[in-house]
Amino acid sequence: MNRKSGKGFRVFSFVTGGVALVLLMLYMTGRFTPQKIQPGRVENPQGGVFSPTKIGRASLETVTEFYEAVGTIRPRTETRIEAQVMGKILKVLVRAGDRVTRGELLIVLDSREFVARLEQATQGLNSAASRHKQAGQAVLAAQAAYDEAEATFKRVRTYFKAEAATAQDLEQAESGFLQARAGLQQAQEGLVAAEAGVVQASKAVEESTITLGYARIAATQDGEVVRRLAEPGDLALPGRPLLLLQTTGALRLEALVREGLIHRVSRGTPLQMGVSALGRTFSGIVEEVVPSADPMTRTFLVKVAIQDAEGLLPGMFGRLLIPVEERKVVLVPRNAVKRIGQLEMVTVEIDGKWQQILVKTGMVLGGRVEVLSGLQGHERLALEGDGDA
Repeated sequence: MNRKSGKGFRVFSFVTGGVALVLLMLYMTGRFTPQKIQPGRVENPQGGVFSPTKIGRASLETVTEFYEAVGTIRPRTETRIEAQVMGKILKVLVRAGDRVTRGELLIVLDSREFVARLEQATQGLNSAASRHKQAGQAVLAAQAAYDEAEATFKRVRTYFKAEAATAQDLEQAESGFLQARAGLQQAQEGLVAAEAGVVQASKAVEESTITLGYARIAATQDGEVVRRLAEPGDLALPGRPLLLLQTTGALRLEALVREGLIHRVSRGTPLQMGVSALGRTFSGIVEEVVPSADPMTRTFLVKVAIQDAEGLLPGMFGRLLIPVEERKVVLVPRNAVKRIGQLEMVTVEIDGKWQQILVKTGMVLGGRVEVLSGLQGHERLALEGDGDA
């Protein structure tokens, strides 16, 4: 009895499971919900005669599919304003958001020490110039003495040959000539040293003048102040940034492109980019591709110069649109698609009657939307609202 009971229970379980599976399949196919709209099934949208107020058409078109590489809008150049010398900051004349022009004064440092150095260097130059003048006069005097001693020596030597002068006279004349020549050489060496002193003093004045100029820090180009990193009273040090400037109107998108698509991007390639915050697309040209991938993300940094950057601001989020392939799609006006819960429907004219059919939509292209299934293209569609046909 136990053996027969166990066998009967197994048969009963098998039959019960089969019945439950059949019932589940019937439910999923809508047998128990006859009012449910099934894929491909059409219904009259109004239950009677329907006449749309506006009509559009589905179209079969070839579109380009894009890969979207995310990135950030950045200025083409960023300039860090730094001090060239150490000094106390007296004035900071700009704040973040101010627009500046090339040569405009931005920061003033305490220049008293630099002024003192310049005055000292100027005094040194004046002294060197005076010494140079004196050395020049000494050369002139030594040259005159040398010329006179040379003439005397030559005259006495002539007399000596004619036996009109003694050997002692010749020896004295020669000694005077040699002394005058040595004096001239010494004077000339003094003049050279004085000239070197003038050159050195001139360099000191030039360096002091340049250093004094560093106390007034000006903008190196037209731009906008992004950050103010110093305040009056702070100590400016060489290499420490005081302000951050960015170029205005010249922006670019820096995006990360995955390694599988980097062969589609090269310098000079025109590309489109989308900025969600503005709801617009912009044109650009690739100006730089960093030839090394990030080992963590396997992406390459691509920099695209934006041709018309009106409305864009640095730091905005953007997408670089890289064309991947072309394919045929069915496009319909966005206001042709009606949504009920999770269902998407369009009202189509079939055999002279307007019927609703279920569709599945894909990407949105401006005022039109892609239909993945349900339409073949060229159908007449009823439109809702005031949207374009």
